Order: sequence, then structure tokens, then C-alpha cells
Amino acid sequence: MRATATPEAARLLVDCLAVQGCDRIFTVPGESFLQVLDGLGQQSQIEVVTCRQEGGVAFMACADGAITGRPGVAFVTRGPGATNASIGVHVAMQDSQPMILFVGDVDSEMRDREGFQEVDFAAFFGPIAKWAARIDSADRIPEYVARAYATAMSGRPGPVVLALPEDMLSRDTDSTPRPRVERPAQAPCPDAIQTMMAMIADAASPVAIIGGAGWNAKAREHFQLFAERLGIPVATAFRRQDAIAPSSPVYAGNLGYGPNPKLVERVKNADLILAVGARLGEATTDGYTVPSLTAPDRKLIHIHPDADELNRVYPADLAICAGMDEFAESAALWDEGDAIDFDAGREAHAEWEAWATAHPNGHKLDMGQCVQFMRDTFPADTIICNGAGNFAGWWHRYWRYAGYPSQLAPTCGAMGYGVPAAVSAALRHPERMVVAIAGDGDFLMNGQELATAVQHGANLLVIVVDNGAYGTIRMHQEREFPGEDRISGTRLANPDFAALGAAFGGWTAHAETTDEFKAALSEAQGRTGLRLIHCLIDIEQLAASGASVSGLRNR
Repeated sequence: MRATATPEAARLLVDCLAVQGCDRIFTVPGESFLQVLDGLGQQSQIEVVTCRQEGGVAFMACADGAITGRPGVAFVTRGPGATNASIGVHVAMQDSQPMILFVGDVDSEMRDREGFQEVDFAAFFGPIAKWAARIDSADRIPEYVARAYATAMSGRPGPVVLALPEDMLSRDTDSTPRPRVERPAQAPCPDAIQTMMAMIADAASPVAIIGGAGWNAKAREHFQLFAERLGIPVATAFRRQDAIAPSSPVYAGNLGYGPNPKLVERVKNADLILAVGARLGEATTDGYTVPSLTAPDRKLIHIHPDADELNRVYPADLAICAGMDEFAESAALWDEGDAIDFDAGREAHAEWEAWATAHPNGHKLDMGQCVQFMRDTFPADTIICNGAGNFAGWWHRYWRYAGYPSQLAPTCGAMGYGVPAAVSAALRHPERMVVAIAGDGDFLMNGQELATAVQHGANLLVIVVDNGAYGTIRMHQEREFPGEDRISGTRLANPDFAALGAAFGGWTAHAETTDEFKAALSEAQGRTGLRLIHCLIDIEQLAASGASVSGLRNR
């Protein structure tokens, strides 16, 4: 068998990624981009993480983008590979996270014949990506890669999809990589900041809702200084709880599913909403009711890095298009006019402290007490990763997201995100504790990526909360159609998750009581590598809000 050199086009693509700062790609290999795989194998700047299913690939890339602020990069093959990966593209779009998905495509001569695994990727991904295109010319690879990075990072961050025709990757080219692309600076207008401060000074009960597109450590630090100086209560958008330190004396808790009722009332009664980074989407606002879409006695100041988001759903009295860190720094440094000092921030923080303190609920395995014990024993900067389900509510309510970033969770509610995100986080931050939280239904969406964790030496803990049901759907089912004879489609027959984790090569334990969980958690903390705790809970313990099957049936 003859050995051949990596084709110039494929080598150029790899070089372009390296120049843009890509140091890791996630993939399930496919014959449609063998040239790129060969190019990746001939260099040492970019690590190749081999995954087990394209949904896991895309989730890992999405999480990597959320951690670094630069696009997470994924490679998948055409047809089934790309459609499997579409879930991660959708998450990256709705979560406003930078990501680039490269898809090996059919040979150009086969196009539009419904060739083997052929899909029109621009049409397929167009509605759920910021940009979806096909690179037909090898000479234009540097242009497309640079534009992909710019598009993924600028304005509202999000996903880009680029199709790579198989024959294009084998062509000759003398093009060279373009320089590294950075996110454009977006400083706010000083006049707008002055107007904002005047509106805040005129308010009696303002509330800030923060976290979202382009939020980063600098934005967190400066906005916290600004809010604490003024005493404004700060609520975080759904699954953006690390946008401010939980120890901040003005942190008021999180909005979304299962928030503190006192915080909900505070937002409803606010005469000024300061929304920074948040799109004010359906989950954050409880169906566009918290706050209401319009109110004659309430004003809205909306700051977002993408002009298309401003006044899109909520009409703003003051709209500011700016980057999160630039805006937060300008606000923190603003030093004109009379001092503003609200007491509400401290009051709201005390309400959150009370709400976020777990009290025994009488169940054998009391999840609130488990999270509180974990909070007391694990490092403050532990990264918590979860998919979708009621199980996540215990961490949303009782965990303190002290580090940044420390919360990787899909705001679009995609199941199966937690394990792949934890693999990505563990590879990106090997010095930090990383925990994947999963329900029994959620875990089996992407539990196969434990193999990826072991293969690549990821150091992480997985906690599987098993109630033998799709618990969130069961809760809604009991609300709408209560009764044992009305249960349909939500019961699950589960494997022994501890035995499954051991089969992947991890240390595992069972927990059926709170004390067993505490003992297992303590032992897991003293170990490295893959660890998994299988928690068996009663379906009666439905949610952190205290919802129960019997309570819903008897209401």
C-alpha cells in the first residue's frame, strides 16, 4: 500500500484552525474527511478527542465554547453524523455559545443526486445556526474559517456549520491562513450610560437580570462591583447562575423553572428592569410573564451585544448594543452624579439565602441534604454540568456556583448534555473538580461518552439520580391527568448504573439513603479518574420545589 502526503487543502484547513487558536477538536471519524484526520494526525497543536456519538461530539464542542469564549470545534461526517450533531448546534444557538461544526460532505460531482448520505446542509442547518455554508474552493478555506470564527464570536455568539466536499479536501492550493480573529470591541455610548444612570436614580424598586450572550469573567467582576455600589438586587437568567458570585450581598437568586416565589414577586413589582446579556427568553421569564411583556408603570433597560435582539420581543425604554465586558466596565467606572444606594439588594440576598438552604424532607435519600453536604465538602469552584430534568433543580436551588465558569447547562432544555459537557470541562480544566449531574432518562441519552472520558483521561464525577421515570414529564402528567391509571409513557426500566459505570472502568457506588450518599461522595472526592454514584430515589420526591405525586393528585 502506497503512502501519500496529506493533501494541501486538508493541511491548510488544519493550519487555519491552529492559527485561530484551536487546540482541541471533538469528532466521530468519517470517511468523508479522512484527509483532515490525516492532517490532524501529523501535527501536535490540536488534540483530537474521539467520541462515541455525534450528539456527544456537538455537546462537547458547545461546552468548550462556553468555557473558553472561542468556538468549540467539531468534525462529523455527512448524513447521519450531521443530523445526530444537530442537537448541539441547536443548543449552541439558543444558549448563545460560539461553536463551529465541520461536516464532511459528498463529492462535488455527486451533489444533487441524493448521493450516499447526502443532505443540503445550508438548508438543513440554516434555521438553527448563525451561518451555514459549503466550502467549494480550496483556495478560500482561510476566508471561510476566519469568517466562521468571526461570525461565531461576534454580536450574539452562536454556531456556524461548514460543509467540506470530499474532493475539495484533496485539491492543491497555495493559499495561507488568515490572521487570528478576535471578537469586535463593542463599547457602550457614554450618553446611553448617562441616561441609564438617570433612569436608575429615578427608580424606586429596580431589579437586574443578568447573564447570557458574551458574558465572561470580566463582565462578572465589573457588573458585580457596579451592582454592589448601587445596592440593586441581581437575579440571574435561567441557567446563568455563575454570572455573579453567590456571595455577593446583592445576589437575589435565579429565574427560570422553580425560582424563589419572593424573587418572582420582586421582579413583577419592579419599576425598572435592567437586563444585561439576557435575551429575556421564555424559560427565564416564565412564559414572558416575569417580567410581563409590557407594563405602563415599568421601564426596561436592555443591554445586549446583538442589535437584532433589542426590541425583538420585549420593548425597551433604553436599548444599548454593547459587549458585556465593555458595558460592565463602563458601568463600574461611571462616577458622575449623586450616589445611589438601594437597600433592596441586601434584602433580596437574605431572601435567597433562606430559599437556598435545604431542610430535611423525610425521604430516605433527601436530595436537598445531599446537595448541601456536597456544597460543604467540594471545592467552591467545582464545575457542575447537567442536562434537562427535575433532578437538576436541586443543584439550581441549593448549589453555590462560586467559580467562573462553573455552570454548564443547556438553557434550551436538551437532555443528555451533562456527561459530554463534563468530559469537555474536565479536559479543559484538569485542575478543577468537575461533576456531571444526570437523571436516569437523561443519562442514557449520552452515557456512552463515559468511554470518551476514560480513553482521554478525564477526571470527573457522575451522579445519576434514578427515580425510574421521566420525572419532569411525569410531574406535568400528574398535574394534567392525575391518577395511577393515567400514567402513560413515563415509566422507565433502568440498568444498574453503578455496574454500568464500572464496566467503563470507573469507580462506582450505590446510594439509597442520605448517609450512603455522603459516604460515597466523600470516597469519590478522594479518588481520581471516572467516578459514578447511582442514587436511587422515590418518585414521590419529584422536585426541589417540594412537588410530589401525592400532592399533585390531591390538590
